[in-house]
Amino acid sequence: MNKNKVVVAMSGGVDSSVCAYLLKKQGYEVIGMTMQIWQNAPEETRLKEGGCCSIGAVYDARRVADKIGIPYYVINLKDFFNEKVIKNFINEYVEGRTPNPCIVCNRHLKFDALLKKALEIDAFYLATGHYSKIEYDTSTGRYILKKSVDPTKDQSYALYNLTQFQLEHTLLPLGYYTKQEIRKIAEEAGLSVAQKPDSQEICFVDTNYKDFLKQKVPEKIIPGPFMDKNGNILGEHNGIPFYTIGQRRGLGISAGKPLYVVDIDVERNAVILGGEKDLFVKEFVAHNMNWIAIDELKALKQVNAKIRYNFNERPAKIIPAGQDQVKVIFDQPQKAVTPGQAVVFYENDTVVGGGIIKKRTDFN
Repeated sequence: MNKNKVVVAMSGGVDSSVCAYLLKKQGYEVIGMTMQIWQNAPEETRLKEGGCCSIGAVYDARRVADKIGIPYYVINLKDFFNEKVIKNFINEYVEGRTPNPCIVCNRHLKFDALLKKALEIDAFYLATGHYSKIEYDTSTGRYILKKSVDPTKDQSYALYNLTQFQLEHTLLPLGYYTKQEIRKIAEEAGLSVAQKPDSQEICFVDTNYKDFLKQKVPEKIIPGPFMDKNGNILGEHNGIPFYTIGQRRGLGISAGKPLYVVDIDVERNAVILGGEKDLFVKEFVAHNMNWIAIDELKALKQVNAKIRYNFNERPAKIIPAGQDQVKVIFDQPQKAVTPGQAVVFYENDTVVGGGIIKKRTDFN
């Protein structure tokens, strides 16, 4: 493999565009690639602005590649995306969990399928526009993942499941810049996407996720009871996939106090409601673990734990809890610990590892 050759995953946005530009300036042989993952959608949907799955994104990426003078290709991963990301997204909601499709996409598409494409053409690296840093720790002989210098854009949480092999073959140049600096670089380089807004939506969902689920699995959308923690029926819900832990709006229940979704009981097809205090739990179990800074968790370890993207990590202890599982105990109870979401563990600005929230063990 050619250590000077890098494939950049280009989404048509400013971040991946500047990633390619910076690496070209640093002397790398840069090749731009976009994953074609949009499904059988109407042309007006595929052309929509902002979505990293749209044909419009391909047009933007191609213009940038032409501007900076690099070859550019579109790789068809449509079927693989459907199998790994969309089906997982649907199944998680059906099973009463709340998925994170971007993390699943990173795991299976960008840093697996696309990295393999890069290696097949003799490139040593895959690069992306994520705001995070990769370093090599000579004391442990391991590659480590660290937070971006821009705390408002740090994306290390979404990259916690990178393996040592993937880290060795990945470049993340944006981890050393702020978002404001990246837009300024794009402006000075004359890139057409310099002020393009960041994509916010789930790229394969055209309207909202509820309509998407109704269309894909109408037979799984089964009304059932709203219950309190004692099993008393409070009303009827519209289907388990439409609810997530912590939800308050859209319940359609009149009560003398605010009610929240505090649990989902798939076996009884029931959505459990309670007060805000019922959302706070201190302990839970995570599984499907991936360790970065360490080889494995052998004993109790003090860390800072992050349970969703927009969450400031909190002090916690992690303890081995059987095959591929850990028990997480926060120092103080935290609100809306949600099965299906990722939990990522940090020591200062270094990612120790992470996994998927499986169940809360002190909820009652």
